[in-house]
Amino acid sequence: MGLRTKIGVAITATAALVAVIMGLVVHHRTALTQLDTARDSIDSRLGAAVEDHAAGFDRPRTLINPDRIPGPLRKAIDRGRRATYLDRSGPEPTLWAGSRLGNDVIVLKHPYTRQMRNLQDLDGILWLAGGLGTAFACVVGVGLATVAGRRLNASARTAERIAHGDLTARLRPRGGRDEIARLTVAVNTMADALAARLQAEREVTSNIAHELRTPVAGLVAAAALLPPGRPADMVRERARRLSGLMEDVLEVARLDGSAEHAETDVRALGELTRRAVRATAVPDGAVVDVRVVRDSLVDTDGRRVERILANLVTNAFRHGAAPVVAEVDGGVVRIRDSGPGFPPRLLRSGPQRFRTGSGSGLGLGLTIAAGQARVLGARLAFANPEGGGAEAVLDLTSAVREGGPGPDGSP
Repeated sequence: MGLRTKIGVAITATAALVAVIMGLVVHHRTALTQLDTARDSIDSRLGAAVEDHAAGFDRPRTLINPDRIPGPLRKAIDRGRRATYLDRSGPEPTLWAGSRLGNDVIVLKHPYTRQMRNLQDLDGILWLAGGLGTAFACVVGVGLATVAGRRLNASARTAERIAHGDLTARLRPRGGRDEIARLTVAVNTMADALAARLQAEREVTSNIAHELRTPVAGLVAAAALLPPGRPADMVRERARRLSGLMEDVLEVARLDGSAEHAETDVRALGELTRRAVRATAVPDGAVVDVRVVRDSLVDTDGRRVERILANLVTNAFRHGAAPVVAEVDGGVVRIRDSGPGFPPRLLRSGPQRFRTGSGSGLGLGLTIAAGQARVLGARLAFANPEGGGAEAVLDLTSAVREGGPGPDGSP
């Protein structure tokens, strides 16, 4: 049940409860007032009838020593009291009044039908008024809940956009000082602070990488001048790795910004996959099994696609286990390995830069792949199949051209 429905139901139920309580109070007070008025009237008439009987004159409606008197009234008369009693036991309600004068009992009775009918009419009016009031409260409540729900939904959608990386998303202030207005200000303040913090991190990362670029290039050049030998090979290999790491950091910094744009052309996805696999540095003796189930022409940036697939294959060998399979099926490429699978944190939140773990496949490689996929407008997903291992899926279906090549790569 949504918030709008809950607020509408709460306001409607409250209005209905208030209408019922008010109806009961009005009904009770009106019934007591009518009964008190009727009792005063018949008691006055009874006093006059007693005086007339004492004078030897009895009016036509005065009952002297009647055979039938309601039990409670008779008991009160026997105790020497002048009393009134409303009898509801008969087909019609009757108001009785009685008193004793010597050995005689003087009694008056009057139909109470008109008062009961008036009370029923009042109940009908109260039910109608309560129903109309409840319906009006329901309409007003749903309207207010709709306005509040829209504002809260806008806050939720903006927060989701910020969570998905759109740091320019902001809520539009609508004025007022209620809780939703405070929430709007808080969300915008949070987004500003988060954007400033991430921008500072990106600038620091980019600046550090740029500052290291010249020293690292000098290190690589110096390592190349070392005399042949095992120590020189180790230095050159570490220098190359450091240079590659620095280039990855710079690429992450560029992808974090909004200046990257894809340069598209029409390419066969199967051939792009083979090129990416051939360009990937795999362990000695390892082979990537490329399977083209159904090839397709895609209008995309081939360099970025190769970069994504190369990083996924490298990740499969680094954090997974052989055999590694690259399967092309239409506009979808699947990279599967036989390792322990992706960790739950990656499946839940996606790749995050500078966060690695044993067998996790996290870090710059997958972060760059995810960033390049965003530039292409493609979808990159990660899963752990039931049979074990890990599977990364690059979905370029939106870039597929009609009439692409067949399963063997031919047009």
